[in-house]
Amino acid sequence: MKTMKIMLLMAISLSIAKLSTAQQINLTLKDALQYAIKNNENIKKAKLDIDGGRYKTEEVRAQALPQLNANSSLAYNPILGQIVFGDQSIQIGRRWNAQAGLQVDQQIFNQQVFTGLKAAKSSEQYYELNANLTEEQIIEQVANNYYQILVNKQQLYVIDTNIKNVKVVEKIIKNQYANGLAKKIDVDRIQVNLTNLYTQREQFANTITQLENQLKYAMGMPVKTAITLPQEELQEVVKIPFLTDTVDVSGRTELRLLNVQKDLLGLQRKAYQSEYYPTLSLTGNYNYTSQSDKFDFFKSGEKQAIGFDASAIGLTLRIPIFNGFATRSRIKQAEIDIQKAEEDRKQTQNALNADYENAKIKLRNSVNTINSQKQNVALAREIYTSTQNNYNNGLASLTDLLDTENALTEAQNSYNQALLNYKIAEIQLIKSNGNIKTLLN
Repeated sequence: MKTMKIMLLMAISLSIAKLSTAQQINLTLKDALQYAIKNNENIKKAKLDIDGGRYKTEEVRAQALPQLNANSSLAYNPILGQIVFGDQSIQIGRRWNAQAGLQVDQQIFNQQVFTGLKAAKSSEQYYELNANLTEEQIIEQVANNYYQILVNKQQLYVIDTNIKNVKVVEKIIKNQYANGLAKKIDVDRIQVNLTNLYTQREQFANTITQLENQLKYAMGMPVKTAITLPQEELQEVVKIPFLTDTVDVSGRTELRLLNVQKDLLGLQRKAYQSEYYPTLSLTGNYNYTSQSDKFDFFKSGEKQAIGFDASAIGLTLRIPIFNGFATRSRIKQAEIDIQKAEEDRKQTQNALNADYENAKIKLRNSVNTINSQKQNVALAREIYTSTQNNYNNGLASLTDLLDTENALTEAQNSYNQALLNYKIAEIQLIKSNGNIKTLLN
């Protein structure tokens, strides 16, 4: 019976362990990026803007298509008008009047409508480019957050290792103090150092949780979802990648988007210029009118109502002559907007080139720092091990041991920070080349 209970408890424990594992998502960088592309709210909204742009084009196109309207009216005239002929008068109309008709209008020439169609098509391209830029920005944000988590986890591992080492020293000092070979102040110093390490560990653990929440938010993932990031994603860096002297940024989405914006402003200027052009439209209508002294339009039998129809087809020509220079003012404003757009493009192009140059500098510095700190960590670890042995043999003071431990921790943190700087600069470099989406592959 006892054996069966133990087996049952083991089975329940295994089930809970499997359930816990199933609830956690092992998230590689590629997985995180692909999830973000599908679920990020800003990307979804940008794609909805594309659909909205298509409907906007259809709305503008409708202005060039025939416009058909039906109309009807019913009126009661309590007092009828009269026409006077000498001493006699004739009553005009009847008490009840009903009318129904159709009106059709077709633009034949309207430069504003034609320009609006071109602008609507350019707007579709703008929304597509904006959606693409949003994806690139989310990819960059998710990748940066991802590596920040990995580096902070690496630093948490450093603190855990230090805690483990200090606890060994703490045990030794407590034994020495119990045997009268160490001072109370040494025990207190170790305890203070250990408390500080636990505090740092808690801070790093909280930072990692916050960064994970930021990552999940950027991905569009529910914050309550448990995730794990493979530490293997933070690969070791040994050499500087090939870097070109210059980069062609003309294909960057930011510049293409500004080009479309400038085209739209140019079309807006043309739309204002079109206000000077005449417009020509074709109109046609058909109306049927019925009159009666009583409300008997729908009665059969005695025909009290009389009815007649009418139709007309014509052309309407509108020639603008003078509107107080309002059109000229709008054109001048549009020209200023075009000039500002050109300056924005130059500024953005210069910023993109600067980003590339800065990314190159950061990469070189990071690789140099990584290589030097790697050697520094090895040396600091060697010094710490030697000092720890000397301390155990009474040849080094506790101060020396704590100093070498702090030096080792600082070297390890510097190495991890350099690794993070490298990964962020690498992402910036990939983005500068216009290849940020290659991270999805």
